[in-house]
Amino acid sequence: MISSLSGDVQSVGLNSAVINVGGFGMLVHATPQTLSVLRVGERAQVETTMVVREDSMTLFGFGDAGAREVFEILQSVSGIGPRLALAVLAVLSPEEVRVAVAAGDTKALTRVPGVGPKVAQRMALELAGKLAPTGEADAAGTPQSDGDAWRVAVLDALTGLGWKEKDAVKAIDAFAEDQPALVSEGDMPRILRAVLADIGRDRSRGRR
Repeated sequence: MISSLSGDVQSVGLNSAVINVGGFGMLVHATPQTLSVLRVGERAQVETTMVVREDSMTLFGFGDAGAREVFEILQSVSGIGPRLALAVLAVLSPEEVRVAVAAGDTKALTRVPGVGPKVAQRMALELAGKLAPTGEADAAGTPQSDGDAWRVAVLDALTGLGWKEKDAVKAIDAFAEDQPALVSEGDMPRILRAVLADIGRDRSRGRR
């Protein structure tokens, strides 16, 4: 189990980064909040967890051990895999997840694309006793409701619907340029519906 990585940042993408550790480029998937503090050519350390499948081994990185813990516990809920767990942390901070679960605040949980009322209720039920508020503020510089946090959630939703990542990124960039006011509101479900509406209009005009 690889629990952390320390090395020079080789590249930073929309939802992942490559960190050079002892001459090996380690691909790490992460939220925009974690990626935003990484700088190419600079040294960085991230807490990690590895998800092993029959045909893959995937590393996920986090700014601190608390975020990693929430990520791992989220996957104990039936139907929540690593991609959805990462999307949750792209929309809500680790402490916000803990507070929402403790309060049974399913409305807050449904802000995450892919988490509907039934899944939110299951999360609140199955995570009761596993996640409790710590009473501590999240680390400075990692707010979850601003910046580009919405991008990874919308990108995951679009690729989950079958769109190629390149086309999804293009649609998201066009939306961000055309509707900055809606982006600033941070209403993830509304943003996703608006992006899908834009894509639908473009397709009707013969563009993809």
